[in-house]
Amino acid sequence: MRLPLLALLARGPAHGYELKQDLELLLGAAYPQPNVGQIYVTLGRLEKSGLIEGEDVEQSSRPNKKVYHLTEAGREALRVWFEETEDEPRVRDDFFMKLAVAPQTGLADQIALINRQRRQYLNTMRNLSKLAAAESRDNRIAQLLIEGAMLHLQADLDWLERCQEELEELE
Repeated sequence: MRLPLLALLARGPAHGYELKQDLELLLGAAYPQPNVGQIYVTLGRLEKSGLIEGEDVEQSSRPNKKVYHLTEAGREALRVWFEETEDEPRVRDDFFMKLAVAPQTGLADQIALINRQRRQYLNTMRNLSKLAAAESRDNRIAQLLIEGAMLHLQADLDWLERCQEELEELE
């Protein structure tokens, strides 16, 4: 959450609730929405680390609010983040670990694990399809997020099929 908040502050000062609304609008319903408390805790940490600065702004009919802006150190952190690539494959996968150790435990059947996981992925795919239909066509970022998640799920479903074929050959 740290770097996306910095990125939103790169366009100009904002307060925590405003940043929460911006994230919700940008990412749509498919992305797990942070609560406003999480946002303010993260903003506090960013301020302590010198990546943003906050300024209290008086409001006549409401409590004061704190408006944050990006520091040069924050801008540099964003530059570094945008330059980094995401290169770690999903090698540390909890499901695969279950699949690998199941025969040693005698507590779970590998094919049953695959079938349960397949049902979960298919349910998630249905839910994402409903979200895609409900999401505004104008919000291309949210549509791309949903599409990416569905493509990953399809790849996971294909991989489960491959695992099942391999394991059935071993029997």
